[in-house]
Amino acid sequence: MATYAIIGFGGAGFHALSAIRDADQTGTIHVYSEHADAPYNPMLTTYYASNRLCYEGMFPFGDLDTIRTAYRAEIFSNSRITALDADTRTLTLEDGTKRSYDKILLATGARSFTPPIPIECPEATVSMRTLDDARALKQILEERDLKQAVVIGASMAGIKVAEVLHNNGVHVVLADMAPHIFPLAAYPETAKRIERQLAADGVELRFRSGLSAVRAGSEMAAAVEFSDGTVLPADLVALCIGTRAATELAVNAGIQVNRGIVINEKMETSAPGIYAAGDCCEGCNLQSGQTMIIGLWANAAYQGHTAGANMAGSSSAFRGNILHNITHFFHMDFIGFGDNRITGETVTFENKEKGLYVQAVLQDHRLAGINILGNYRISGILKNHILAVIEHGGHTISEMQRGVLLREGLSEAFLRLLEGGTYGN
Repeated sequence: MATYAIIGFGGAGFHALSAIRDADQTGTIHVYSEHADAPYNPMLTTYYASNRLCYEGMFPFGDLDTIRTAYRAEIFSNSRITALDADTRTLTLEDGTKRSYDKILLATGARSFTPPIPIECPEATVSMRTLDDARALKQILEERDLKQAVVIGASMAGIKVAEVLHNNGVHVVLADMAPHIFPLAAYPETAKRIERQLAADGVELRFRSGLSAVRAGSEMAAAVEFSDGTVLPADLVALCIGTRAATELAVNAGIQVNRGIVINEKMETSAPGIYAAGDCCEGCNLQSGQTMIIGLWANAAYQGHTAGANMAGSSSAFRGNILHNITHFFHMDFIGFGDNRITGETVTFENKEKGLYVQAVLQDHRLAGINILGNYRISGILKNHILAVIEHGGHTISEMQRGVLLREGLSEAFLRLLEGGTYGN
């Protein structure tokens, strides 16, 4: 009877568990998690902190007891693996216990990045990645009278924290070293539109501002120092600067690691019998052909399922993904598909009646990337269109998809342009 270990129990770990059990009804599966929670989507933590999502809504696959029963797995909560021997596929637990397995999955995820700067008042500083982070923010909002907060990081996580604070009557300063909001996803013109709306809503924006220190404050709990010498008082400082892949086990085991654990299309690492999936590993950016960390919930699910299937003897492959982001904040929808570092001809479309704005970049008359403000319903069709362009070159939007896009506010002329034509043909 085969034995499997899954280290880390987020989206990737759960989908690996499901795939293993689908392919192997009798194998022994051990799951190790550093926390006591069932798998949850980190991007939903702010919804829980703001009371827009009930606690049970955090767990799309049910509670741990439900998962244990459904997948006949032994789940070790609050269990940290301290070492991995890649040659013997042996894990060492915190208490020194050693266990060996036929196949092992590293699904250790990523952790919030805290810059190496002085932080003199940790009690006035929060991050937003884990459910524990959400619990902490929720408690602060319930117990403290916050007047001003500084959010460091104009990212998808940062804007959601800013929204939570703003909706609780807190004046928010959103700061980033980047020149504009969503620097990894938004084109500059799209970013300007978002920033104008945020400013109109009362959010104070500071870009090209590097964080130097978080000092104990005199006026408020904290004094936030920036590299240009500016100091801002704050009752709360939220660090949403980014994440770093949790690769320590792999590094110490001699497994190949770049910024994340290196894998192939089967999610195999450089060590036989050891796989990796989710935010701890790299995937293929289908546009560039380069490997990189693609920290998306859906990507982790695909990688986890692929890893689990192959661990259990099936044959599965996941070629990679494109960069994509979909988020709703301050009554705005933002969708970004494609690598926004790719340059080319920039074209825009606006339908004021529908509240729709689209900015696209065409490289050699082929769609390379797109930003959408105002309508998430067209996102799936346009993402599939970009994927088809990458896979097959020139691609025509189907009549059914065309009908949906026209109904949602795009024009026939703009659709022809996305297909590689021009406004005039």
